[in-house]
Amino acid sequence: MTTLADLNRLDLPGFVQALHGIYEHSPWIPERAAARRPFASLAALKLALQDEVTQAGRDEQLSLLRAHPELAGKAAIAGTLTAESTGEQAASGLDRCSPEEYAALHELNAAYRAKFGFPFILAVKGPTGKGLTRQAVIAAFRRRLASQPQAEMDECLRQVHRIAEIRLNALLGVDLPLGPAIMDWAEQLGAISDDEQNLTCAYMTEAHQRTAHQLAAWMRDAGMDVHIDAVGNVVGRYAAAAPAAPAAKTLLTGSHYDTVRNGGKYDGRLGILLPLAIVRHLHARGERLPFHLDVVGFAEEEGVRFKSTFLGSSALAGRFDMAQLDQVDADGITMRAALQAAGHDPHAIPAIARDPATLLGYVEVHIEQGPVLLERGLPLGVVTAIAGSSRYLVDLQGVASHAGTTPMAMRRDAAAAAAEIVLLVERRCGGRGALVGTVGQLAVPGGSVNVIPGRCRLSLDIRAAEDGERLAAVQDILDGIAAICARRGIAHEVETLVQAAAVPCAPRLMEQLGAAVERAGLPRFDLPSGAGHDAMALAGLTDVAMLFTRCGNGGISHNPLETMTADDADIAAAVLLDFFRSHA
Repeated sequence: MTTLADLNRLDLPGFVQALHGIYEHSPWIPERAAARRPFASLAALKLALQDEVTQAGRDEQLSLLRAHPELAGKAAIAGTLTAESTGEQAASGLDRCSPEEYAALHELNAAYRAKFGFPFILAVKGPTGKGLTRQAVIAAFRRRLASQPQAEMDECLRQVHRIAEIRLNALLGVDLPLGPAIMDWAEQLGAISDDEQNLTCAYMTEAHQRTAHQLAAWMRDAGMDVHIDAVGNVVGRYAAAAPAAPAAKTLLTGSHYDTVRNGGKYDGRLGILLPLAIVRHLHARGERLPFHLDVVGFAEEEGVRFKSTFLGSSALAGRFDMAQLDQVDADGITMRAALQAAGHDPHAIPAIARDPATLLGYVEVHIEQGPVLLERGLPLGVVTAIAGSSRYLVDLQGVASHAGTTPMAMRRDAAAAAAEIVLLVERRCGGRGALVGTVGQLAVPGGSVNVIPGRCRLSLDIRAAEDGERLAAVQDILDGIAAICARRGIAHEVETLVQAAAVPCAPRLMEQLGAAVERAGLPRFDLPSGAGHDAMALAGLTDVAMLFTRCGNGGISHNPLETMTADDADIAAAVLLDFFRSHA
């Protein structure tokens, strides 16, 4: 079996020959990457090979893509694929397609090549390396056929790197110690849902309670002391080594296990399952840390059922608003009643609060929920801050009148004003780094095809990692709305929904996470989080930090297409374990 040490020692021809099958018919990639030896880790080797492709010219990149065979294409049927491609296509059963599936793939291959000029490339062994189903392959093919040319070329190159990653693992006999279990657990939890057709896990539903009990069972199996508290948090403690235990402080980690409607398998849950895998690994070795490690599955973060977010983490932080217990869901059930029906005592929620003096900090692992790491080809990033958010509902009131008889210059069109506002938000927030602005809701109540809109309602969501930048943008946009409405003769009202300050991550924890990333053979990359996380609620209790993992499929999250790989989960777990062991 070839080892990384072997690759570092080989002369140039030997190195290129050893990696000849990693990138399809493209020996120039290892030939150029060889100059970067010695590689300190497998991650460093993968990154070096990837960088050579990224730095290559467009013609070389196209040549690399065109070296790949079509899926279930002529070469596969004729048996002329490379050994690597043959095994990969067989892993997804593409050598056993039905006549209908062969016909569909033939049609898709032709349409794809005609549109893009290179073959469709997909790492058919999938996120776990076990292989996608034929149905999943065909669905991905159809979805990506609608992509724009440059975006699809970029995605194909990413798929090439994933194929190379799987092949390198096989060449070096890599058996990922932590990643596969994390992915398998996420699949099992993903099958527990309020809805048979998709993953929905809302607060205190039957699926939510089943998920909590499954997490608790896995935590116990991993050697943790476990309880489910009064708000539904699943708390597992891996106690400190005996000499330190009586006086030991606690390091918190975790994330939420509820989901949005029709959500993904990794949002939140990765941050519970990944440290759980680490604890199981430590327990199997008989290894304890010099502090208590508490892995917390927060019961609620998304606000799907009762429109109140961060219920689990705010309780831990001692900031749970007991008035929320009177909020009702769509069926008229109060939060208090839902908790009691699940066997919880709402009166015990205040006792969940932790004493800051007993804590070392909180670190949360989370998928990025965006494309930044993906586009940079990096599996991990250190979060600098969680963006603050300003959210509003804007009600525009014009005059409804006949679409055929009212001259354009005499109209008081509320929808036209809304259109200007959408463009104002885009213009003010565009090209300004981490500042983002979104109009996510837009409605013309009672609108008709032949009536000028007399009313329009829209939402505003303005976020930035720095509060000053966010608030300046908010003021400019609100002033702009007033000017647009005055010019068009539109009355308007603005209702504030949310004003959440940005949360900076603790520099000392960021430095320790960054050092662990670099010890894994990866460059440290810092980025802000545009999404909210449980770390925001805990920042008032203790120092917080976050580690992001790469999110596939263009960075899609809150969506069934949300994905990541076992390799990324594994290296994130290795980095977090290193962080735990070296934490000071």
